[in-house]
Amino acid sequence: MDAAAPLCCPACLCRELARWAGAAATPLDYWRCVRCQLVFAPPQPLPGHRVDNQPAPLQGVNLYRHDRPLREWLAHFGVDWGQERLEAYGELAGDELLAAGQLANRHLPELHSHDAQGRRLDRVDFHPAWHRLLQAGIGHGLHALPWREPRAGAQVLRAGLFYLHNQVEAGSACPLTMTFASVAVLRRQLPLSEPWLERILSLDYDPRVLPMAAKRGLTIGMALTEKQGGTDLRANASRACALGAAGPGQGYRLQGHKWFCSAPMSDAFLTLARSAGGLSCFLLPRLRPDGGHNGIEIQRLKDKLGNRSNASAEIEYRDAQAWMVGEEGRGIATLLEMVALTRIDCVTGSAALMRQALSQALHHCAQRRVGGQRLDERPLMQNVLADLALESEAALAFALRLAQALDRPQEEGERLLLRLLTAVGKYWVCKRAPGMINEAQECLGGAGYIETSLLPRLYREAPVNAIWEGSGNVQCLDVLRVLERTPAALEALFAELGNGHGEARLRARVRRIERLLRGGERECHARALCAEIALAMQASLLLQGAPSWLAEAFLSARAEAGTPLYGGLPRGIALAPLLARSRLQAFD
Repeated sequence: MDAAAPLCCPACLCRELARWAGAAATPLDYWRCVRCQLVFAPPQPLPGHRVDNQPAPLQGVNLYRHDRPLREWLAHFGVDWGQERLEAYGELAGDELLAAGQLANRHLPELHSHDAQGRRLDRVDFHPAWHRLLQAGIGHGLHALPWREPRAGAQVLRAGLFYLHNQVEAGSACPLTMTFASVAVLRRQLPLSEPWLERILSLDYDPRVLPMAAKRGLTIGMALTEKQGGTDLRANASRACALGAAGPGQGYRLQGHKWFCSAPMSDAFLTLARSAGGLSCFLLPRLRPDGGHNGIEIQRLKDKLGNRSNASAEIEYRDAQAWMVGEEGRGIATLLEMVALTRIDCVTGSAALMRQALSQALHHCAQRRVGGQRLDERPLMQNVLADLALESEAALAFALRLAQALDRPQEEGERLLLRLLTAVGKYWVCKRAPGMINEAQECLGGAGYIETSLLPRLYREAPVNAIWEGSGNVQCLDVLRVLERTPAALEALFAELGNGHGEARLRARVRRIERLLRGGERECHARALCAEIALAMQASLLLQGAPSWLAEAFLSARAEAGTPLYGGLPRGIALAPLLARSRLQAFD
């Protein structure tokens, strides 16, 4: 009997069925019962249940090897020496970590405030997929690479790896970036921080709840804002009382609260509290050195729009033991270098989300047919996709340029440029991400609005980078502050723009920047100024590092002040090369 035959005849339950080759010409398999001679056909799916014209999922793709813009920009910024690491992480991210990201966002963190006997635990449990994501990120040095290997291009290589990770799971990037940035603060408080730094720089991910000395590796979080102040950290009210001698490196007891504590499962937190000398920075371990509870009580986890795989908490300090880091009364200044690094990662993270959204849209439109024609062959859809590709590549170039400046701390011009452009990029790239991702979502139609697609998660993730570490207005005010206090930063910017690199449209944008700087009511028009600087920088970067036709397309599309909705590229732009360049595919 044929293995595909039904188990029995529906009339007499005979199991001896044979294929019937009757006279009827039909593609269906007919069967005859050897006992009752009944002839019948197995049930066939209804026509509406046939699955066709549905794109296959985008998975199993090496997100580095198959991404021409990323490969070319990393080469432009001089990190060919890191290609093997990028290849390895691109392979991991595009397959295993992509699946882990889906699981980590389906099974959210759970708070366990007390054990069965009523003792405080203040523990947050995560799905194994979350731990796999952190294990991969830490194992590949996303939290420590430039500190472990301080060589030319290390910051750019680390930014490239971080870009790959954020494409598949942005929530786990939060503890990675805070741990990375914490080194800039902790290394200023030796010898207190030496045992911490040794374990922070380890490539071992150790999620066990143990005191610092018993851990193989550590992660660091931040707890800065309070409910009465938010962004205004100078309004913080938490108190710090010296346990003995006062000052940097000394022990304190903290009382107070924090409205946002990022990654509360971290081994320690950098936090702010008022000591006798003013608002100061402290290193606050989750556990005391003897392993006991350190008076950090989690009140609840935040129910966030996005970034849901990562826990954010409201916490209270009840005689929590901490050590002062940096000069007393200079807590905000102490943390500025850390905040600058996390802001740069916000730019890179937003660029990564945009890239993944673009990849999904291109992949879908290359397979989906409407009216007998592929979507990406329709001129209007080509215009939209090409515009998204321009936005994505310009964001990537800006992010890697920040990393390059970070790589050159010994150069005064680079330090000044970094100080200015970090705030500009944090404002512009992070602001552009939600709208760009929503447009990519629309390319998929209704499928892009359904949770089985990756686009809804990307869309929910996008706003956090614009809000966290200072919202848009905060960044614009920071730009004004830099320009007022450090005029040389403006000179560094104009030197970078190079009088337009011979391009009249870029020179015109530089003149608009000059007019905005000369005009009054600077604060009122600070967003317009930041937008002009951002677009000028992106055009300059593309002129220097992208194919000439791509730079020309960007200048044509963004030549006028402000930008329209996506899909409004002017006549004369070659759309097909933009789509071919941006589509994930194998290259020699």
